[in-house]
Amino acid sequence: MPEQTYSIVALVGRPNVGKSTLFNRITRSRKALVDSTPGVTRDRHYERVVWDEKLFMLVDTGGIDDSAEDVMVNHIRNQAMAAIEEADIILFLMDGREGLTPVDHEVIEMLRRTSKAIFHVVNKVDGPEREEELLGQFYELGIEKLWAVSAEHSYGFATLMEGLSAQLKENDCDRNLPENTIKIAFFGRPNVGKSSMINRILGENRMVVSDVSGTTRDAVDTLLNYGKYNYLLIDTAGIRRKGKTTEKLEKFSILKGLAALERCDIAIVLLDASDGITEQDTKVIGYTQDHNRGLILVVNKWDLVQDDKKRQQEIMDEIGRAVPFVGFAPLLTVSALSGYGIKRLFPTIGSMYRQFTRTFPTSALNRLLRDAVEGHSPPVYKNKRLKFYYTSQVGTRPPKFVIMTNSCKGIHFSYQRYLTNRYREGLGLDKVPLQLIFRDKSDQRDNP
Repeated sequence: MPEQTYSIVALVGRPNVGKSTLFNRITRSRKALVDSTPGVTRDRHYERVVWDEKLFMLVDTGGIDDSAEDVMVNHIRNQAMAAIEEADIILFLMDGREGLTPVDHEVIEMLRRTSKAIFHVVNKVDGPEREEELLGQFYELGIEKLWAVSAEHSYGFATLMEGLSAQLKENDCDRNLPENTIKIAFFGRPNVGKSSMINRILGENRMVVSDVSGTTRDAVDTLLNYGKYNYLLIDTAGIRRKGKTTEKLEKFSILKGLAALERCDIAIVLLDASDGITEQDTKVIGYTQDHNRGLILVVNKWDLVQDDKKRQQEIMDEIGRAVPFVGFAPLLTVSALSGYGIKRLFPTIGSMYRQFTRTFPTSALNRLLRDAVEGHSPPVYKNKRLKFYYTSQVGTRPPKFVIMTNSCKGIHFSYQRYLTNRYREGLGLDKVPLQLIFRDKSDQRDNP
């Protein structure tokens, strides 16, 4: 089966050695909180990074400490240990100014027992003139290669990233798939029945099925031929509520599960009929839309409520209230146990995929825009009536359209929603997300 298509890179080290600063430099962001107080990064922060045309997930862990004063020390240590266990590549940061500490020695000994790619990074080395002075004691560790950097001032950063890039996985595991392969990822909380449903689809036990939640640690792929299409079915690890992710492996399972969104065309989010929709379900659904993926909501274990019409209606109402932002997503009821409703899945996938990849002639789009504006006049902004000049399609998966206007800032969300609904109706895009991008015509003149 295809392996995970990207590398997980974990930043590990004592508190206050500069992990968050390096995280921000690599991700070109300020998402990790940088503070001189040890232990600021209590949990793992992660960010999708594309470097040298390679995708990887960067994880900033809490610092490994031996302090007895902080009740969070064991938690932080466990988080970092999970990083060492589950990451593909480890950037172990040490503090060049402070020098070696007993904790550094302890971590080095742990790292010696792993076969993972390890980068031993000495941070806070502000220039070549400081390398000889600061690196001497670190060579006592018997490490062949030390990477001297200044995360704050970027010294040595390019060299480190060049070395890291050479170790990253190539993101090409799907390149040998047959043409017309629709990639479908299954998401949901643990024990909701993802593997059981794929087994039912395949008609054979290709997946490990267990009542113990968390069985599926990594995404597992199965290629299925059905009709004129090929389908890559991606079974992901269950995504738990944050308070339930204390088990060492679980949060890395979240990262691996979310990475399936980078690969799939359509996300199938399974809900449990016995529980209804939960807060964590809504978060997973939100993740799918953050990645602009097609979405099918599937309520599994429908056999548990098959004779209870009142409960069935309650479940549907709960879903409608919880995720109104995906009203376009098809909603199916199934039972992986009995096979009820499974036959409706592939016609729904086919219809959705056709919409997801569809293209439209510019002339038809401009007629649609003209009719929409005539049907509902744009509002006035700063004493000027908003104008929409023309529109065109600029992408698929999902369909993406640009609309040229005289003022992006003046477009109220209610009018944007009106135009989105008119595009849906006029183009027959009732099952997929679509994107409207507004651009000022004056910017186009300024930037030909």
